[in-house]
Amino acid sequence: MPRPIEALVHRAALAHNLARARTAAPEARLWAVVKANAYGHGIERAYAGLMGADGFALLDLAEAERMRALGWRGPVLLLEGVFEPRDLELCSRLALWHTVHCAEQIDWLAAHKTHAPHHVFLKMNSGMNRLGLRPERYRAAWARLHALPQVGEIGLMTHFSDADGERGIAHQVRVFEEATRDLPGERSVANSATILRHHGGAGVAAAGEGGPRLASDWVRAGILSYGSAPDFPEHSATGWQLQPAMTLRTRLIATRSLQPGDTVGYGSRFTADRAMRIGIAACGYADGYPRHAGTGTPVLVDGVRTGTVGRVSMDMLAVDLTPVPAAGIGSEVTLWGRGPRETILSIDEVAHAAATIGYELMCALAARVTVRAVE
Repeated sequence: MPRPIEALVHRAALAHNLARARTAAPEARLWAVVKANAYGHGIERAYAGLMGADGFALLDLAEAERMRALGWRGPVLLLEGVFEPRDLELCSRLALWHTVHCAEQIDWLAAHKTHAPHHVFLKMNSGMNRLGLRPERYRAAWARLHALPQVGEIGLMTHFSDADGERGIAHQVRVFEEATRDLPGERSVANSATILRHHGGAGVAAAGEGGPRLASDWVRAGILSYGSAPDFPEHSATGWQLQPAMTLRTRLIATRSLQPGDTVGYGSRFTADRAMRIGIAACGYADGYPRHAGTGTPVLVDGVRTGTVGRVSMDMLAVDLTPVPAAGIGSEVTLWGRGPRETILSIDEVAHAAATIGYELMCALAARVTVRAVE
């Protein structure tokens, strides 16, 4: 039989999470963000669960071609825009919308020959300091684009650096609104944290969040689509009424009885202080599980919560079987996601214990892990 580790993509959870975004931003159109191969879930596997979106947002042309090959005829947005002038040819052929974040991309558009004007989103650097035009240069860039016959509709975009944290979005909202005052065009400013914490819909009122409220014509549902809380540990996915869209599970392939003083794994990082049983699960860092996850990182064994023991190896990790005395070879181990008997282990909890974020764990799932979509 094949090695017992596998990942499941839950299409119904994806659809549920998109509906949750609509509840929080009922007046907005919704981008389902599928960059990084749908955050590690696989664009083709996730598509059926995300078809309720109004458009798909992603990074590169290959991902855009995959969306069109799946039959999607609605808007597809390149979040980083094009990377060289000839990319605009494929944008024309596939009817892609694309972000413009620098003067060079405007130059490329000015030299591009096309029969159909392009739909673009002009991005402002309102304080994130990654991509985008500085506020003082934004209106001039908009005017340049507006004058080009190669450009049709111009949307207005920015990205918030602290929507998930204490600083919030007020400082960037102020900059964006001042620089775009009286400019026409649809706005897209809300990522997952902004949708849940700061948008004007029912979800904000239910959460009792303070701070500014804003409207966005297009909202960008990224990590929330996949059932991870953008502001964990302040809020959990369950608290935001999100469902895990990925389960990583395996089985025990061995058990060991330890005596006081016995150590476990490379570096002898764990020493038993009592007689105990541990199980060896077929999962390691070569499968995408974080190597730096220390003793006590939560796992489920047969649906019972316990923790890891010692260092994670390339292909195996050890778990404490004290809370699960009946467990043995073949017992199911849930690394994150949905366990037996409707149990759930949030990917955010696992990531937090490993000093990282759920995004990284999803995207780091290794190619050797079998992945399949389930309803």
